[in-house]
Amino acid sequence: MDPGVACRIFAGWSLWLRGYPEQALRRADEALTLAQALTNPFVHSHVLVLVAWLHQYRREISAMRERVEAAIALASEHAYVQQWAWGMILRGWAVTDWTAGVTQMRQGLDTLLTIGTVSFRPYLLALFAEGHAALGRFVEGLNILDEALGLVEKNGQRLHEAELYRLRGELLLKQSVSDEQQAESYFQQALDVARRQQAKSWELRAAMSLSRLWQQQGERTEAQELLAPIYGWFTEGFDTADLQEAKALLEALA
Repeated sequence: MDPGVACRIFAGWSLWLRGYPEQALRRADEALTLAQALTNPFVHSHVLVLVAWLHQYRREISAMRERVEAAIALASEHAYVQQWAWGMILRGWAVTDWTAGVTQMRQGLDTLLTIGTVSFRPYLLALFAEGHAALGRFVEGLNILDEALGLVEKNGQRLHEAELYRLRGELLLKQSVSDEQQAESYFQQALDVARRQQAKSWELRAAMSLSRLWQQQGERTEAQELLAPIYGWFTEGFDTADLQEAKALLEALA
């Protein structure tokens, strides 16, 4: 991997996590431009996957698909198995047909197991769990998240820990018999982890999940007091899906 490319793309990831979505995208674009100039297909396919991943964080499905399709094509041409597998998982999450998407994600996850790749597996499992939830398979989704959280503890891969707790809470609420008390506990855990890590983007998502729950429970003031400060912290990225949803939720709570 070229160090100039790697530093820029992971700076982009870090900036997104810290709450700077626009700066994050600029760094990712710089990484991709540099990778294209190097004419090294391995570096190019690798950074295409990681830029697609940043678009997934930003919930920009169209841009994500464009990058991931290019990554899969390059990885297939040159037999870069890891990049192909990562691409398949990301593409599976971005499809409109969740049945097909879950199948693609399973292919990618199985391939990564075969070659022994554990990098980022907790979050890849989170995407897989979301696919199961979209199909109404909430128990399977919760089991997958349990596996992901187990890997977090085993391997110390805490980059996505807050989001894993938040998703577990969301899936608990979607079951036919929801467990609001346990879901609230997971949302609080997500908030605690995000704050400890200074991961503002994860903190915003956790605050939105908890605020929505409190809104449904009639605790509108508490919900607004939780969400307003974190939304007010942001200085950029107001066109991104997360911040638009946070603004709409605050308006509903006002």
